Amino acid sequence: MTTAAVFGTGSWGTAYAAVLADGGTDVRMWGRRQEVVDQVNAGSNEDYLPGIPLPQGISATTDPAEAAAGADIVVLAVPSQTLRANLTDWGSVIPSSAAVVSLMKGVELGTTKRMSEVIAEVGGVAPERIVVLSGPNLAKEIAQKQPAASVAACVDESVAELVAKASNPPYFRPYTNTDVVGTELSGAVKNVIALAVGMAEGLGMGDNSKASIITRGLAETTRLGMALGADQMTFAGLAGVGDLIATCMSPLSRNRTFGLNLGRGMSVEEVVAVTKQTAEGVKSCESILQLAEDHGVRVPIIEQVAAVVHDGRAPKDVVGALMLRELKNETD
Repeated sequence: MTTAAVFGTGSWGTAYAAVLADGGTDVRMWGRRQEVVDQVNAGSNEDYLPGIPLPQGISATTDPAEAAAGADIVVLAVPSQTLRANLTDWGSVIPSSAAVVSLMKGVELGTTKRMSEVIAEVGGVAPERIVVLSGPNLAKEIAQKQPAASVAACVDESVAELVAKASNPPYFRPYTNTDVVGTELSGAVKNVIALAVGMAEGLGMGDNSKASIITRGLAETTRLGMALGADQMTFAGLAGVGDLIATCMSPLSRNRTFGLNLGRGMSVEEVVAVTKQTAEGVKSCESILQLAEDHGVRVPIIEQVAAVVHDGRAPKDVVGALMLRELKNETD
């Protein structure tokens, strides 16, 4: 039987642990909070997925070495901006032959590194062993076993196929590809675009406005991805437009909800005070903007979101800044 270790007991880490368990994999989870570990061992995760029972075959521990021992697949599901510190603490316990799966969707502050690059650097994991899993995967719906699809991307497609086969219960269909850059970048940038869509809704704007932001956000993501060497087709797939639509339009999306509250007049600090879970786009928008500037790519939506989140700009002023930009050809 395949054995997997899932590091992180948040909503998506727990939902993906259930996907693995329902696919026949024996799963051990690592969590830093004993109370959440105890909940998982009792068959649920009430802090993050209340009222949803977990399948058999999942156990949890606060000991990283115990979680990782003998694992064929190691899944990393911690907040993106804590990955480096976490790997510094317990990265050495990852078995040298294990496939390492990243569920994280962010770009590291300060270094502008993607999560797979941080895993390779700090964890000493060869790129051929790193798999990025991304797609329209709202955790609550997955945990409820609602049908969904995703992408497992690795430069070695045989490793992506190994992870896909372990992640294939009847309700979850994983596809594979070798475009790690495009898959990973799509997952990070869509969170920032979802903040913008949420702000637009909070300001009372309708579907035309939101569809325009989503479409132009996809264009920004594609431009940046192409500059980094990604495959353009990835952005038209599950990890690209699929994840973008789900994150921008669903009330289950943390980033959309965060933006909605900003649009309704709350400050970043006020939204943080009432939010228990991480909205990755809030922390990553600055590093994604820096990454774009480093590669000479214009990303006006991302730029305006960063101005709201980090510079205190009013969401209503963002709309004017975007609408009054110089006219241009759509595909330039």
